[in-house]
Amino acid sequence: MSEKLQLPRIYPIIDAAQFSTAALPLDDLLRFAEALVKSGATLFQYRDKSQDVRRTLSWARELRRVTGQRTRLIINDRVDVCLAAGADGVHLGQDDLSPTAARRIFDDAARYGGPSYPLRIGVSTHNLQQLREADKMLVDYIAIGPVFATSAKANPDPVVGLDGVRRARAATTKPLVAIGGITRQNCREVIDAGADSVAVITDLLESPGKAFEEFLAILG
Repeated sequence: MSEKLQLPRIYPIIDAAQFSTAALPLDDLLRFAEALVKSGATLFQYRDKSQDVRRTLSWARELRRVTGQRTRLIINDRVDVCLAAGADGVHLGQDDLSPTAARRIFDDAARYGGPSYPLRIGVSTHNLQQLREADKMLVDYIAIGPVFATSAKANPDPVVGLDGVRRARAATTKPLVAIGGITRQNCREVIDAGADSVAVITDLLESPGKAFEEFLAILG
C-alpha cells in the first residue's frame, strides 16, 4: 500500500440527495463543491445512493473537473465509478464490495494503464468489532459512527458517542474519520476524543464556504 494518507481535519461529504429538489440540481451541487474548493477543502466525498449509475458517473466527472488537482475526490460505494471518473479513491460501506476486492481491482487497473497516482480506500464501521476487522485490511482510513444522532441517513446505525470514538482510537493506528451529526458546535470534542478528521454533511449545506472556514478556525 502507498504511504499513509494524511487526512484533513474536515472531510466534507457531498450528498446528491441534498440537491435533488433543486430546479438545477447539478448546477447547485457544483457551486457547492466550488465553494468548498475555494475555501481550502483538500478532500471530499461524493455520495449518490440513487442507483442511477449513469447520473452518478456523469456528476462524478463534473466534480472531477471542479476539483482538478487541488482536491482529492472520493467516490462513495462505486469502485467502477471511481475508475471511470478518474477519482482518487472509494469509500465503502459494510454492505459494499469488500476493501480486499477493491484493492485488487485498483492494483489490476494500475497494471493495465490505469491511474499512476495511489487510489485510496476508506471503509465505514459502526462498532468496535467492525473497526477491528477493518484494521486488518489494506485500507487507507477507517470511519466510525454515527457519533451523534443524524438525519443524513434514512436508517442510521446506533450512535457510538464520544466513548465510541475513544475506543476506536485505541483500537487502530490507521487514520480515523468520525461521522454522524457532527457540527461546528461539537466538532472540537470529537477531535479531542481521538478522531483525525470529522466528516460533515448537513452543517455545510446552508453556506458551504463560510461554514468550512468556520470549521477550520475551530479545529486549526
